Amino acid sequence: MKSLFLSLALTTLTVSSIAAPLDPMPLWPEGVPGEADLQLEEEKVELKGPHEIEIMSNVSTPQLTWFPAPDPNGASVLVCPGGGYNILAYSHEGTEVCQWLNSVGVSAALLKYRVPRRDGLEKHHAPLQDVHRAIGMIRARAADWKIDPDRIGILGFSAGGHLAAMALTSDGKRTYKPDPKLDSGSAIPNFGVLVYAAYLLEDGNPDKLSPELTITAETPPAFLVVAHGDKRFVEGSARFYIEMFRKDRPCELHIFGKGGHGFGFDKTEEEIKQWPSLAGKWMHAMGFFNAD
Repeated sequence: MKSLFLSLALTTLTVSSIAAPLDPMPLWPEGVPGEADLQLEEEKVELKGPHEIEIMSNVSTPQLTWFPAPDPNGASVLVCPGGGYNILAYSHEGTEVCQWLNSVGVSAALLKYRVPRRDGLEKHHAPLQDVHRAIGMIRARAADWKIDPDRIGILGFSAGGHLAAMALTSDGKRTYKPDPKLDSGSAIPNFGVLVYAAYLLEDGNPDKLSPELTITAETPPAFLVVAHGDKRFVEGSARFYIEMFRKDRPCELHIFGKGGHGFGFDKTEEEIKQWPSLAGKWMHAMGFFNAD
């Protein structure tokens, strides 16, 4: 009976299984690192496309919104929307995913990270600082939020998938002055879910990932999903899996025949729509949460 319930829960999101999120929390109450003198445009939120996807742009005050699971199983996931490091596809790659995670007992944290790219810096520099601070905040509040600090995952789409991969493969060193109250724990997540992640192969070398991603014998477990038709990024996901395999790291890869790029939680009718169920079953099989 438990296995049947879990299978249904991993596929179905119901209103009764969703709790109200907490008020958004600033990541940098002491000031965003390195941006005191920047002149930035005003943040903007728009609804775009036939699905009226919530799009955020000009994010200069990054925030974390906590979605507590009504019946928490101890696991939590930091969710990173995509958008090319220029905007954030905040609803179909953010809030909807947090609600689904809640429906299977996983608490979620939605990251509103800085976009667009900052001049003179790597595209992921400021967002990775936001990820490292967010993971530190989650670990610092683990007892209050009823989660296990050793079962914190990261889930990202497209550019957010690249960002999640950066968090998984980084050495965890923070590029800002740590706050002992918020940054005392490890900045590396315990596992990752990478959905049509926007990482490429090294220029001129189809056998290597782009150099900012270095998979080692310590890289946390990962689940990857991408469509064969996602021509720009499918090879990157395949190469990520191969590198994980060669380093003997736990990894599961799903390449679907159709689906394209940018479908988010469920904005497609193709078979790849089942990715949340597969990801949930993987998290369960890996022991990050159970059916109790």
